[in-house]
Amino acid sequence: MTTNRQPLPKKTSIGVTNAVFIGRSIRLSLRNTEALIMAVMLPVMLMLLFTYVFGGAIDPGGDYVHYVVPGIILLCAGFGSSSTAVDVAQDMTNGIIDRFRTMPIRSLSVITGHVAASLARNLFATGVVIAVALLVGFRPNAGVLEWLAALGVITLFILAFTWLFAAIGLIAGSPSSASGYGFILLFLPYLSSAFVPTDTMPGWLQGVANNQPITPVIETIRGLLTGTPIHHSAWWAFGWCFAILLLAFVWSLITFRRKAGRR
Repeated sequence: MTTNRQPLPKKTSIGVTNAVFIGRSIRLSLRNTEALIMAVMLPVMLMLLFTYVFGGAIDPGGDYVHYVVPGIILLCAGFGSSSTAVDVAQDMTNGIIDRFRTMPIRSLSVITGHVAASLARNLFATGVVIAVALLVGFRPNAGVLEWLAALGVITLFILAFTWLFAAIGLIAGSPSSASGYGFILLFLPYLSSAFVPTDTMPGWLQGVANNQPITPVIETIRGLLTGTPIHHSAWWAFGWCFAILLLAFVWSLITFRRKAGRR
């Protein structure tokens, strides 16, 4: 007696699957307009606060805007990337991953989609922040190559921290806990050279500020845009970003396979 077995469907190519999930994540981002607006407005409000309220006390010469803008750019990237943790945690806890596992697709692409959409969203928000900075007096002396290099550093930073927030979303038990875990990382820019030089801090805090990933990235962007000395900051910036990116990706891959299977 023979039985007619239906052949198992072939998996969709990874390129097509990634494109579908990136489109899905972008549509979800566009629907959540409040989060997008807050990701842009909060850094802009902080920039205006530090420029017009604290700037005169920190730098009476009125040049504080040139110092603070690179830090605000990374702060904007951090706020934007943190929403990835919530989005990933929501997908992991609402049962949709189980539905994806029944389809002939590589379900890890759902995480890749969130990361790619977050990268696009954050680059847009960064452009808005830079435009507002120009309106309030930011006058960088960078040429085309320096702008491209600064954009490359910003993109690498966003990508690394977005994967890190994705990993946090994977280990979190709920979207609210993912938001809480991610919020801890948002304090890093305040413990760096984003708002004041590190040599103005207490001695014990200088060691923390000088040896964490945010400070060399800020100093590299500041040097590229405003001409301040970069020294070895660029090497440290790329080293930190690549290390975080590699660690976060492997962490995400292992955690996703443990929680959602190998499909």
